[in-house]
Amino acid sequence: MSKRDYYEVLGVSKDAGKDDLKKAYRRLAMKYHPDRNPDSEEAEEKFKEAKEAYEVLNDADKRAVYDRFGHAGLEGQGGFGGGGAGAGGAGFSDIFGDIFGDIFGGGGGGRRGPARGADLRFTLELDLEQAVRGTEEKIRVPTYKVCNTCDGSGAKAGEQPVTCSTCGGAGQVRMQQGFFTVQQTCPACRGEGKTIKNPCGDCGGQGRVQDTKTLNVRIPAGVDTGDRIRLAGEGEAGAHGAPAGDLYVQVLVREHEIFQRDGSNLYCEVPVSFVDAALGGELEVPTLNGKVKLKVPPETQTGKLFRLRGKGVTSVRGGPTGDLLCRVVVETPVKLSSKQKDLLKKFQDSLEDGGERHNPRRSSWFEGVKRFFEDL
Repeated sequence: MSKRDYYEVLGVSKDAGKDDLKKAYRRLAMKYHPDRNPDSEEAEEKFKEAKEAYEVLNDADKRAVYDRFGHAGLEGQGGFGGGGAGAGGAGFSDIFGDIFGDIFGGGGGGRRGPARGADLRFTLELDLEQAVRGTEEKIRVPTYKVCNTCDGSGAKAGEQPVTCSTCGGAGQVRMQQGFFTVQQTCPACRGEGKTIKNPCGDCGGQGRVQDTKTLNVRIPAGVDTGDRIRLAGEGEAGAHGAPAGDLYVQVLVREHEIFQRDGSNLYCEVPVSFVDAALGGELEVPTLNGKVKLKVPPETQTGKLFRLRGKGVTSVRGGPTGDLLCRVVVETPVKLSSKQKDLLKKFQDSLEDGGERHNPRRSSWFEGVKRFFEDL
């Protein structure tokens, strides 16, 4: 089976630089790595294919040969899994440390250190008016904060963490497996390079304690359900003095009694009396900025949409202000008196005398039903 073009494999152009190659390979490696796709032979093959393409194109000499002679020119040169990386190339350890470290949180080179604190998500419910106009809300978030007793070190007062005796502070240990030497996270210090002999009594050596903090969050005008606001450094404090994560405030707009939002447009139903629908009239319609007049022409039917331009929403992402679309719903009278019923019957009789011209839709519908049964 012939091999695919290496540029096609990575999805880059033939003049792509090293940064473009690295980004393309990073994306494919994270997508198809076997640890993320267990029991998938297809993912494993795509992972190997991407690695082979990257190793060749990232090596200036191999790339020059490939550009001139194609796959045939690389035979015997160790295109994939062959010899060393060569000048300017990327060996397996470089690739593992630089790219797969993003996948697993650790790499092949150097100490990992204390892990950054976790990101948090807080769902903030807003009324439609608040979301459209913007607001400032006070929220309380359960989280971890730096332990004041040990100042985040995790060690007992007056003491400090000491260098790990297992890895010598590197955070990594090497293990011999046959012909290969495998580097992995130190099991004693878990990659931090330091251990605590006497942990802090308040935080148990974590360097952080549970807490609830209050934050003021400014909500920009025009947000909608699904939008989120990032507050850098307001997430959980990291263990042993590591940086805090981020807080993501997720917006959820409550259902409105009158309006429904769709992007920048607002929709509402407007009940219209039988008489106003037949004869026409003028109604007051609510908007988010007050009432406006809506003229209903004679013979208006249920479902008719009227567009009030510029009475919608301006999105947080910018662009023109949306419209308010009013859908007419003709309301049938209820709880009629005997006199009113008699008047309606007389009115109905008068319509029958006019033939089909007063109810064209009804007449057309019955004609369609008649043809349907005749064709059976």
